[in-house]
Amino acid sequence: MIDSQVFENKKAAYYTLGCKLNYAETSTIGQQLASEGIHKVEAGEIADICIVNTCSVTDVADKKCRYLIRKIQKDHPKAFVVVTGCYAQLKPQEVASIEGVDLVLGTNQKIDILLHLRLSLSDKQGYKLAISPVKDICDFTHSCSQDYRTRSFLKVQDGCDYYCTYCTIPFARGRSRNGKIEDLVAKAVEVAASGVKEIVLTGVNIGDFGRSTDNKLIDLLIALDEVDGIERFRISSIEPNLLTDEILNFVAQSKRFAPHFHIPLQSGSDSVLTLMRRKYDTALFASKVYKIKELMPEAFIGVDVIVGVRGETEEYFEQTCSFIESLQISQLHVFTYSEREGTQALKIEHVVDVKSKQKRSKRLAILSEKKLLAFYNSQEGREKTILFEHSSDGELMFGFSDNYVKVYCPYDESFVNSLKRCVVGTYDSSVSAVSMILLPRKEEIEL
Repeated sequence: MIDSQVFENKKAAYYTLGCKLNYAETSTIGQQLASEGIHKVEAGEIADICIVNTCSVTDVADKKCRYLIRKIQKDHPKAFVVVTGCYAQLKPQEVASIEGVDLVLGTNQKIDILLHLRLSLSDKQGYKLAISPVKDICDFTHSCSQDYRTRSFLKVQDGCDYYCTYCTIPFARGRSRNGKIEDLVAKAVEVAASGVKEIVLTGVNIGDFGRSTDNKLIDLLIALDEVDGIERFRISSIEPNLLTDEILNFVAQSKRFAPHFHIPLQSGSDSVLTLMRRKYDTALFASKVYKIKELMPEAFIGVDVIVGVRGETEEYFEQTCSFIESLQISQLHVFTYSEREGTQALKIEHVVDVKSKQKRSKRLAILSEKKLLAFYNSQEGREKTILFEHSSDGELMFGFSDNYVKVYCPYDESFVNSLKRCVVGTYDSSVSAVSMILLPRKEEIEL
């Protein structure tokens, strides 16, 4: 028999590692627990329950999870610790063996966390593992973060059918699937009613939207563009082969979609892309960047790159550097390859040593800084509308333009979650943002 009092006077702490999709799901878990009277801990409070939503994209992500659990034991020594997410799905026994972990939930069980918590907390013997085989991960569960006043992450798609040789995501999240357009629009309307002004569309492979509902991503974008109250939508990472001209043409003339793109390149060598089993080549990728800049000259373009994958010779890495140099992009997100159990990449013979990986990563990081500075310099003196967020330290506050120019100014509480028209100033590397000159009040946009 399940004790109906198990949640009485309980407080919970939430920890998220990894992608925006994880943040959306953690927020949904928090909302579920709050509906049962389990309040989120305030700073300095001791939690009764700790939820850890993990990532497993690299071995560094796994290490971060283990470190975090040890820290939780110190901060919340008597807490019931639940670990879920990709690391939990891929290596449940390993996670369960970590000292301090009380319950491990797989991808399918994550959304039913209340049921599993009740069962575990009611039964003194309890059980430690609840995992489904990856073939059974097929349902789409709606998630949306509502922890921020200015921005929400809306999950529109989950899973992936691509099976790139280096990646474990299909084994952790299952096949590609998505929500219904009408349901996602309803959630966006709900978010708008809460006062949030920006929504970021998240997923594992967003461009594959429609796989389970017989439509396309463009259909969702057109529907969301009509949602009143949301001033901006951003599309998170989208595969270059799925970033169609139809989508680009739409964003260029849409009412609410920002000229901001994040496109995974992974390698600038066609030979390495083939080894990775990516579904495009450098010529296609370059054509997408060219098309974006043709339609939206001031667009921000972020690019993912992985260094040190098996098969990446020095020559292939030089090809990557040359290719990225040639692209009119704004910033790189550089990841260092690590071996993932069960992936096809382990069959590739050429292994890149650790020092070479570090050297290559540093070189691309420098190139990224160069690209970002060039982008910010190109924006200096331009008029932009900035959506301001909360202050991180009480002295400065930050905001973003539609094309992702990050600006700062002295903290003013009245600016939070408001749109202000300004002139973009110069870049300040100490705060990784640009200064701004606020335009006269009559030209401000207040919503």
